[in-house]
Amino acid sequence: MSVGSFFYQLLISPLELLLETIYGISGILFDSAGFRIFAMSLLMNILLLPLYNQADALQAKERDIEKSMEPYVKHIRKTFSGDERFMMLQAYYNQAHYKPYYTLRGSLPLLLEVPFFIAAYHFLSHIADLRSSALGPIADLGAPDGLLVLGGVTLNALPILMTAINVVSSAVYTKGAPPKSKLTLYGVALIFLVLLYNSPSGLVFYWTLNNLFSLFKNLFYKFKNPRKAVAVLLAAAGAVLLIYAAAFCHAVRLRILLAAAALAMELPLLLRLRRNKKPLLPASGNANYKLFLLGGLFLAVLTGVLIPSAVVASSPEEFVQLSDFYSPNVHVVNAALCAVGTFVIWLGVFYYLSGPGIRRFLEGGIWLVSGLAVVDYMFFGTHLGEMSSRLVYDSTRLYGNTAMFSPGEVNRNLLVLLLAAIPLVFLFVKKTRFVKAAYSVLLIAIVCMSAVNIVQIQRAVPGLRKTAADMRADELAHFSLSRNGNNVVVIMLDRAISSYIPYLFQENPQLQEQFAGFTYYPNTLSFSGSTNLAAPALFGGYEYTPEEMNKRADEWLADKHDEALKVMPVLFLEAGYEVTVCDPPYAGYNYIPDLHIYDDYPEIHAYNSEDGEFFSGTQEQVQNSIDLLNRLWRRNFFCFSIMKISPLVVQTKLYYGGTYNMRYYSSELDYTPITDQTTTDMSHGTGLNLEFMNSFAVLEALPEITRIAEDGDTFLLLQNCTAHQQVLLAEPSYMPAEVIDNEAYDTAHQDRFTCKGRELRVWTADQMAHYHVNMAALMKLGDWLDYLRENGVYDNTRIIIVADHGRQLHQFEDWLFGDASYEDVMLYNPLLMVKDFGSDTLTTDDSFMTNADVPTLATEGLIADPVNPFTGKPINSEAKLADELHVASVNYWRIAENHGKTFMPENWYAVHDNIFDINNNWTLLGNW
Repeated sequence: MSVGSFFYQLLISPLELLLETIYGISGILFDSAGFRIFAMSLLMNILLLPLYNQADALQAKERDIEKSMEPYVKHIRKTFSGDERFMMLQAYYNQAHYKPYYTLRGSLPLLLEVPFFIAAYHFLSHIADLRSSALGPIADLGAPDGLLVLGGVTLNALPILMTAINVVSSAVYTKGAPPKSKLTLYGVALIFLVLLYNSPSGLVFYWTLNNLFSLFKNLFYKFKNPRKAVAVLLAAAGAVLLIYAAAFCHAVRLRILLAAAALAMELPLLLRLRRNKKPLLPASGNANYKLFLLGGLFLAVLTGVLIPSAVVASSPEEFVQLSDFYSPNVHVVNAALCAVGTFVIWLGVFYYLSGPGIRRFLEGGIWLVSGLAVVDYMFFGTHLGEMSSRLVYDSTRLYGNTAMFSPGEVNRNLLVLLLAAIPLVFLFVKKTRFVKAAYSVLLIAIVCMSAVNIVQIQRAVPGLRKTAADMRADELAHFSLSRNGNNVVVIMLDRAISSYIPYLFQENPQLQEQFAGFTYYPNTLSFSGSTNLAAPALFGGYEYTPEEMNKRADEWLADKHDEALKVMPVLFLEAGYEVTVCDPPYAGYNYIPDLHIYDDYPEIHAYNSEDGEFFSGTQEQVQNSIDLLNRLWRRNFFCFSIMKISPLVVQTKLYYGGTYNMRYYSSELDYTPITDQTTTDMSHGTGLNLEFMNSFAVLEALPEITRIAEDGDTFLLLQNCTAHQQVLLAEPSYMPAEVIDNEAYDTAHQDRFTCKGRELRVWTADQMAHYHVNMAALMKLGDWLDYLRENGVYDNTRIIIVADHGRQLHQFEDWLFGDASYEDVMLYNPLLMVKDFGSDTLTTDDSFMTNADVPTLATEGLIADPVNPFTGKPINSEAKLADELHVASVNYWRIAENHGKTFMPENWYAVHDNIFDINNNWTLLGNW
C-alpha cells in the first residue's frame, strides 16, 4: 500500500462515503440529479456548519493575538538581527504564551476544505448518475457545461460563476483583514477555477452551491444587518425548489413541504449562530475526552477489524487475486483505516471543535451506538445464507432493494434495541466510571478476537502463495477421448437444478436432439444442500454421505473429503484408464482446489481450469476487473460492517442488493464489463460476473480442450460452476452481455414456464437468473456433444452429468416444507442425466436415485466388483435399498467453519422413495 493510498483510505474515504450516503438519501426526495446535488450541498453544509464556525473562531482568535503582538514583533525585528533577533522573539513568544505553529490555526478553514474537496471531486467526477442528466440550460451534468459562446469560442459558465461567488465571499470574509489574507483567498479562488474549469458540470454546480452557502454565512458574520441580502438568496433558492416541485414531482404536496422544510431549517440555524458571535472554544483538559476516545476506538476496532477479519478468516482464499497475490489481511487494514478515519479522526475533529453541550451529546451517542451495535451484530441478521467473495448474499444478490427480513424480525429487533437502550442511557448518566470500565473490557475482548482472526488469515498465506505459484506454472487444461476405447466422463455441474430440465428442453427443442441417448432421472436425492456435505457422496459413493462420514469420527473431514475425490480417479487409473481431473471441489479443503491431493498418483492429470485461462476477454479487461474488485473490497468491507451493526430496519437499505448503497455511484462499474451484475428486475441487468465468465468459458472451450485419440480407455472427472454463478443472460441466445434487456422476449414467451400443465414460478430476478445459467450450461454442453458426434467419440462414451445439490428457490408450492422459510425439495434435488454406451434415445426414468449412485453408474460393466481403494469396501448402490436415507440440512456450509472431524450439528431428515411426496416420504428427525 502506497503512502497516498494509506492517507486516502484514512482521511478521504470516510468523507466520500458520507457524500454517497447523503446523495443516496436525497434520491428519495428528488428525481433530478441536479437537485440531489443541491440537497447534498445543503445537508453537508448544515452538518459542517458547527465545524467551520469553530474553525473560523480559532482563526479570529489567532488574528487577534497576532494583531496584539504585532507592535512588539516589529520592534524586535527592527532592533535586533541574526541569532539575537531569534532569541528575543522566542523569549517574547514564551512570555506571551504563544507558539509559532499557532499560525496554522489561521489556515484551519482552508485546511478543512481540502479533504472535503478531494472527496467531492472524486465522487462527483465518477458518478454515473450525472451522465446525460440535465439541469435547466445544462444538458449534461456529467460534462462541462459549455453555456457561453463568444466569437466562436465555447466557454464554461459555471466555473466562472463559481469563481465570482468565491471572490465575493472572500471579500466579505476578509473585510478588515490585512491584504495578505485577502490575496491568499483570491489566489485559492483562481486555483479552483483552473482545477474545475473542465470538470463535470455536476461537480462545479456542487462547489458553486458550497461557495454560495459560504457567502451566505459570511454575510451573517460580517454585516450588522445582513437579512436583506440573505433574503434575496433564500428567495432565489426557494423559488428554484418550488418551481421544480410544481413542474416535475409526482407527489407535489409532499415534496413542496420537504423543500420548504429544508429552507426553514437554514435560517433559524444561521440566526442563532449570528447571535452567538463568540462560539465556545474547546475547553482544555476535558475529563470526558477519554470517554469519547474509548467509544471511537471501540467502534473503529469493531467495524474496521473484528467484523472484516471474521469474514476473511471464514475463507481466506476467496478474498485474494491469485494473479496479483497479496495477504488477505490487506482487506482488514483497509477497513481499519476507514473506520479509524470515521470514528476517531473525523468524529474526533468534530468533537474537538464543538462546545461542551455537543461534546456531551457525542459522548452519550457513541456509547449508545456502541452498545446497540454489539446487540445487532451478535444476535440479529446472522442467518442470511451463503455470501460470495464480493460480500453479496446469494439469496438476495439479485433482489435489488427487496426486504431481507420479515416484519416480525424487524419488530423484535426494534423492541430489543429499545429495551437495551434504557440501561445504556442510565449507565451513561449515572455510572460514568462503569462506562469507561465497560469500554476497556469490550476493547480488550474484541482486540483479542480480532487477533485470533488475523493470525488465522496469515496462516493461510503460505499455502495460498504456493497455490498461486502452482497455477501460474500449470499447463493449459486438456483431456483425451478415444475413438476405439471406452470413455467415461463425469461432469459435476455445481447447483444444477433438476426440475428445470423439462422446461429447458421445451423452450429449446434443439437440446432434445443434442442430448439424445441420455436418461433423465428427476427423482434424484442429494444428501445435503451444500457442496461440503453433499459432494463427497457424489464422488465416492454411499460411504461418504454426511452420516457415514460422521461415523468415522476419529478422522478429519478434510481427509475424508479428499479421499472421496480420489475414489473414481484411482479406480479407473488402476483399471488402465488415462485419467484427468479438473477443478475437484474443495480439494485439500480449500476454496481453490489443492491439486496436491493427487501427488501420490503422478499418472493422474489434474488441472484448475476455472482460473480464467479460457476466458476470451482481453488482458486489459481482466486486469481492470481485478483492479475493480480490489477497489470494491476497499470500500465494501467497511460498509458491510456498518450494515451488520445497524438495526434490521435499515440493513436492507444499506445492503441494497449487495451494492452497499452504491445505487448511483456506479461509473467504476462501467469502464469494464467484467464485474458483478446488478439487476433492476428479472428482465434487466447490467454488468457481468467474472466468476461466471471463467466457469462458462470452460464449457465454451470444451471442444478446444478435448483431444481425440484413436485408442485407449479414458476417464474424465470435471467440476464446473456455470450453474452456480447466477446471472441474467441475453435471451434467447443465453449468452453473457454487458447490458441485459429481455423484456420483449419475456413478454412474448410467458408460457415457457408451463410444461405439461405444471407451472414453474419465476417471479424474481434470482429465480430467472438460475434458469438462465442452467440453460447456458446445457446449451454449451449440447454443443460439445455435437462435437463428440462429429469426431466419432459419442457412441463409445459414457457421460454422467450430475449436480451436488439443488437450490431452495420456492418455485413449486407443493415442494415446500411446513415452515416454507428455507427448506424446499428443490434444494435436495440435484440434476442427474446419464448417457450409456451406444444409447441414442432421450428418456425419462422416475426411479428413486441419489447422486451417490454416480460411482456405481460410472464403473458398471467396466470394472468388475469395484472396491473402494482406500477402505476396501465394495462400491454399489445397495444402501439405497434401506428403509430410509438420512439427509442433512444446511446450517454451516463453509469449509472454514465446518472442518472438524464430524460435521457440525444439523437438522436431519429421513427420506425414502418418491422425494416429491413430502407428507409421506420426509420425516424431520431433529438436530444431531
